[in-house]
Amino acid sequence: MSLKIDRGLFKHDLTDYHAILCVSIDADVKNIRKRYLQIARRLHPDSSAITSAEDKQLANELLSKLVNPAYEHLSKERVHAEYIIVLSQMGRRLAQESTSLELNSDLAKQLVNAPNIDYFYKNAIAKIATIQYESLQQSIQVIAEVSELNLVYLMRTAIKTPTALLSSVKSTSNSGTSQPNTAPPPPPPVVKEDSPLDQYVRRAEGFINKKQFSQAKVELQDALKLEPKNSYCHSLIGLVYFKQNQVRMAKIHFDNALKLDPTNEIALSWKPKIEKALGTQSSGSKVTSPPHDGNNQPDKSGGGGLFGGFFGGNKK
Repeated sequence: MSLKIDRGLFKHDLTDYHAILCVSIDADVKNIRKRYLQIARRLHPDSSAITSAEDKQLANELLSKLVNPAYEHLSKERVHAEYIIVLSQMGRRLAQESTSLELNSDLAKQLVNAPNIDYFYKNAIAKIATIQYESLQQSIQVIAEVSELNLVYLMRTAIKTPTALLSSVKSTSNSGTSQPNTAPPPPPPVVKEDSPLDQYVRRAEGFINKKQFSQAKVELQDALKLEPKNSYCHSLIGLVYFKQNQVRMAKIHFDNALKLDPTNEIALSWKPKIEKALGTQSSGSKVTSPPHDGNNQPDKSGGGGLFGGFFGGNKK
């Protein structure tokens, strides 16, 4: 059985760890651990009631290749915080694009215009969690359905109103055939290709994810040549400089990011660490050096890089 998932957030090169564990996007570490233990009891050979050899093998694959890595990422406070930032950026970006949104799950389609977003979303997640790994053969499909819910939830919370999202939804059945809408269909959306700036940023995100900070810096420097007042680019290159122990350069770019966008989440999250490092530096104490890329010592902070392997693949 293939464990590949190509719906919801997975379709956008992002590994949806919340969907694998079937917990809401805003779940805290305590509830994430509780949910993980429930799944582990179901799938682990020492505690599972599964009897057939085929199901035992599938349970082991689901646990080792999906469930354990998901818990590994979401249980670490720093990695979890960085992942939420990535999700927020993803939801905002997708909500602003005019590409059509294909949904297979009925619940995801209902969430598009549900009046009480949080209630509907969390109630749906809770119900799915009770049956997620009951049928192991259907578990991948269930994860995909949860990821579609997560995708719609992120987009809804990013745009606050379903009007714009409704116009881009393309209903599809599980067989992949289009379903007619009761309202007149909107004009076909124009699919936007990645701009040169987007391409630089995507490549930089991929390099950061692999801890290849020198390559990421080159991509971001080129991106800033195209758009010098891009807050997101400034925040990413600020983080790259910090990882390369160029703390003062990092501060310059984080300051620029916040001047351009005072709500920039990456800059807000990392700037206190910059200030602490500069304070320690000025006092004459030894500064703990952030990890460098490829040829230097590996990152021992346990974070797994900026995105911690969150991207399932990198767009070229």
